[in-house]
Amino acid sequence: MHLSTKLVYAAIFLVSANLVHAKGDKGGTGNVARGQTLYQSRCVACHSLEYNGVGPAHQGLLGRKAGSVPGYSYSNALKASSVVWTEATLSKWLSNPEKFIPGQKMGVSVPGARDRADLVAYLAAETRKPRQ
Repeated sequence: MHLSTKLVYAAIFLVSANLVHAKGDKGGTGNVARGQTLYQSRCVACHSLEYNGVGPAHQGLLGRKAGSVPGYSYSNALKASSVVWTEATLSKWLSNPEKFIPGQKMGVSVPGARDRADLVAYLAAETRKPRQ
């Protein structure tokens, strides 16, 4: 196989991989299935969809004012913020919580843009589902 043919195949592969990633599982910008795996490996030590733990419950997250889950002890900084959780604010938060809301108490960040997009896609899909 000629070098030019190999380059064409490589380019097709890269374009295809990027299109699959960009579309995600639900047509958004992140991959919901990968986001679920990331959530289970990185978030469940402190968070749950259904109940408060070390961190607040995530059910009903999008559209909710930051610092407003009943029964969770938030930092004063988070309670006093005017942040409402959207996909954009979640991504900013996950990239650097302390920079986004100084004085908050979450000590974990997600520096990778792809990981953040996938986590946000998962949370957006999962927290909009009604619970039985």
